[in-house]
Amino acid sequence: MMLPGRSLVVAAAVLYSSAAAAHAMLEHAHPSAGAVLHQSPATLQLQFSEQLEPLFSGATVTDPRGQSAAAGAATIQGTTITVPLKPLPAGAYRVRWHAVSVDTHRTEGSYAFTVAP
Repeated sequence: MMLPGRSLVVAAAVLYSSAAAAHAMLEHAHPSAGAVLHQSPATLQLQFSEQLEPLFSGATVTDPRGQSAAAGAATIQGTTITVPLKPLPAGAYRVRWHAVSVDTHRTEGSYAFTVAP
């Protein structure tokens, strides 16, 4: 027999874990966080755990001066955000992303990578 208080805790845990699973979480990035590259990447690719809502998701890459390093607009297809990049000279670059899953949950984050001389 389950106690009434305990059943509420179990129900809350199940609801919380279901809601958390619905968020689009970053699963893979290229370049990855903390990467040191010896060649400029042609694109930034971010792969998420859920389908994305293209109108409300995106990513930016900025150079050491805070200027955009993108060569064009980001594209969102399925679970992937792709940003075409300009040729990147040596330096530290900042990636900022925001993702809204098709069920409207928003996640966001940022990280850095470096292009070595």
